[in-house]
Amino acid sequence: MPTTRVATVAAPFDRDLEADFARIARLIDEAKRQGAQLLALPEAALGGYVSDLGGSASPPPAFAVDGPEIARLAALAGDLVVTAGYCEAADGRRYNAAVCVTGDGVLGTYRKVHQPLREDATYAAGDAFEAVDTPIGRIGMQICWDKGFPEAARALAIDGARVIVSMSAWPVSATNPHPDPAQDRWTRRFDLFDRARALENQVVWVASNQFGAFGSLRFAANAKIVDPGGEIVAATGQTQSMVVADFDLDADLDAHRAGMNNLRDRRPDVYGVLTRPALQPV
Repeated sequence: MPTTRVATVAAPFDRDLEADFARIARLIDEAKRQGAQLLALPEAALGGYVSDLGGSASPPPAFAVDGPEIARLAALAGDLVVTAGYCEAADGRRYNAAVCVTGDGVLGTYRKVHQPLREDATYAAGDAFEAVDTPIGRIGMQICWDKGFPEAARALAIDGARVIVSMSAWPVSATNPHPDPAQDRWTRRFDLFDRARALENQVVWVASNQFGAFGSLRFAANAKIVDPGGEIVAATGQTQSMVVADFDLDADLDAHRAGMNNLRDRRPDVYGVLTRPALQPV
């Protein structure tokens, strides 16, 4: 059966763009040495994330999707499918965005829809979830806090994604951090969201994350690959590293969906309430 090897990383990225590209080049080389066909880099891999979520942080550098920085990323990718987060400049706005590339160029883009705390002071919000066709099949992209919303992953699965890449700069708790980041409540939530989104959509879930600290944020790391049954098959833990896992993206997903099939058994006719605005607190 055809096997696809996917890779993901926990790694640090900041405002030093040349250092970011040097690290990306090393990670791409390592993924290729390990035989991967897909590599997931974190949110804000080009130029770093914001230094805090209070609304006053300086913005990261912004790049056009058809500019030299994305072209450089594509050239480094070669025959590898690479997803990476960056700050997109478009129409006079900045977006927390992601791009999927190979050496042939840009295969797809995504702008983060769900914004935590005051991220909206830095970025405009995206407005769509659409899967993209790649050499390994149809994949979906989302960014960080998107994973907290089941509708986001479900939209991608319905659009045909068999792999969903979730790129993050997910921190540990800012208000009551645990001395052991692995036991931190926000690390646990990160893991729960990853497993739930994979299981309820019966997809391969590939979660990357930033590593270390940037400004006031300390990142949870623990990049991971989750199978369609919600089981973690590879994880970095709280280390700066890469992990890989193999799947037959047709047979493995079909096997999980052969009996209990979440997508088949949906009842969209009774879900109308999901499109209502949330009640506002008094």
